[in-house]
Amino acid sequence: MTMRNNNHQRLDYYAAAPAQAKALGALHSAVMQSSLPDELIELVFLRVSQINGCAYCIALHTRALAKAGVAHEKMALTAAWREAGDAFDARERAAFAFADSLTRIEATGAPDEDYALVEQQFSDQERAELGIAIATMNAFNRLAIGFRLPIPAQRAG
Repeated sequence: MTMRNNNHQRLDYYAAAPAQAKALGALHSAVMQSSLPDELIELVFLRVSQINGCAYCIALHTRALAKAGVAHEKMALTAAWREAGDAFDARERAAFAFADSLTRIEATGAPDEDYALVEQQFSDQERAELGIAIATMNAFNRLAIGFRLPIPAQRAG
């Protein structure tokens, strides 16, 4: 694996393609206004970003979860959710399985077993919203990594 130098942003894609960036931002807003709990969405965003190795997005979603009062240990265990026992409830585990499956789709093929888990825990609407949330974060990860977005400075307070 080649090490990346993230000290140099390649392109400000918001400035270079504002209409498309605004549309992607609107999709993110729609995801955040879905029927799914914000904490679950942020945990899924964190998990997808961990899989993809997106430091920018990991930083953003870890901060959002911390601001919402989620314990640091729970955030850290997201990387090893399958071994984390009861740190995550059945809905969170099903969402993570689906996130892993869709994010690594070239390797997983989105197996029926993973879909069965989300089918047991989520309504049709929630499954659709979850799939769209996972796809949205994968898009943001690819842009952040591809254009080398620097990790934003953490605000004091």
